[in-house]
Amino acid sequence: MHAPITSIPMKVYVVEDSALIRERLIAMLREIEDTEIVGESEEPGAALIGIHATRPDIVVLDLQLGNSSGLTVLRQLNDSMPTVIVLTNYATPPFRKQCFALGAKYFFDKTTEFSKVCETIKSLPR
Repeated sequence: MHAPITSIPMKVYVVEDSALIRERLIAMLREIEDTEIVGESEEPGAALIGIHATRPDIVVLDLQLGNSSGLTVLRQLNDSMPTVIVLTNYATPPFRKQCFALGAKYFFDKTTEFSKVCETIKSLPR
């Protein structure tokens, strides 16, 4: 008999300053099979520490983090960068361009494309 094939969970780290949105997003992500939330932060410093400590496959990143910016997080990630999905209310062409230039793979408008985060994660190879 062969042992069942088990897939390795996709590790996700969420960076979002709004507790309400963060909780909603995490609840949605937990519904995705083989996905594990490995951390969450609401400001860049804690996010960078958490991301480096947990080494997630995916970071879901808001651009507006209180008085700081998610761009700070994006700039600090290096070659071992996880797949970054930007989810923001500031979905303007200049921000989109800057995020892609800094290494983000996906960029979604929080008001109209919230569910695309989960759809994208479901579509990524495991």
